[in-house]
Amino acid sequence: MAATTLNVDSVIEPLEDSLSKLGLEVYPLKVGWYNSLLPASFHLSYPDDSLAVVVLSTPAMFELAFLPFIEEQRFQGLRDPIDQCVQHCVSGAVSQCFPGQKVDVRYDYELLPSRKPKFLAQTAAHVSGAAFYYQQSDVTDQPWADRKMFGVCVHPRFGGWFAIRALLVFEDVTLGPETVQPLPPDCVPTRGGRIQLLEAFNFRWQDWGYRDVVCPVQTYSQKQRDYFSTPPAQRFALLRTWGFLPREEHQPETNTDAQSEVSGHG
Repeated sequence: MAATTLNVDSVIEPLEDSLSKLGLEVYPLKVGWYNSLLPASFHLSYPDDSLAVVVLSTPAMFELAFLPFIEEQRFQGLRDPIDQCVQHCVSGAVSQCFPGQKVDVRYDYELLPSRKPKFLAQTAAHVSGAAFYYQQSDVTDQPWADRKMFGVCVHPRFGGWFAIRALLVFEDVTLGPETVQPLPPDCVPTRGGRIQLLEAFNFRWQDWGYRDVVCPVQTYSQKQRDYFSTPPAQRFALLRTWGFLPREEHQPETNTDAQSEVSGHG
């Protein structure tokens, strides 16, 4: 199928209608915006004017999508239940809204054969205007000498209480020059605030404090905090105590890294 020029709204509106009721947000971007910030080894292999959409989960996703997903026993095998829930929601929306359309769906937990991630989630969120990706290079006169400081995204409404879940590339859809790249809201504009944010994220990420760098309109519920505070290998046992799993259910292994979950992925 030849590439077609499509109004962004004709993609975003049906996706929003399907996913917003599940606590998910969607933001469009051009592949070229994403590729322009990254070395060639991380590029998406699509034309610069191809349409992509980044999918975020808000605090509401846990109660609106995840717990019903678990209660209905839709997960299978040895994979992480949150990952399976997101895949179920996103793939279902794509199939329903765009039957026959070529859509390359990439999830935050997926790796290429090279062991590199299939997409860099925080870069995608930044160029879409969804969340500002604060990095070490955003701090002048850095106080950390040669120490590596990992960056973190901040959402203008949810602060750090969100996660970047998926990237959808519409292979046969191009966006015209009238589509202008949005700037992500700079929620932490001062040098001091950025230092505090990066230090809280890098040194004290377990205490959740970095997530409140801006006053959020909603945070994780206590049940959601309990879930993400529990080591991944013990989460099935926690779900059983909540009554969502049969007592004899096999506890799967998981390779989810705890810190990755609080860096915009959990």
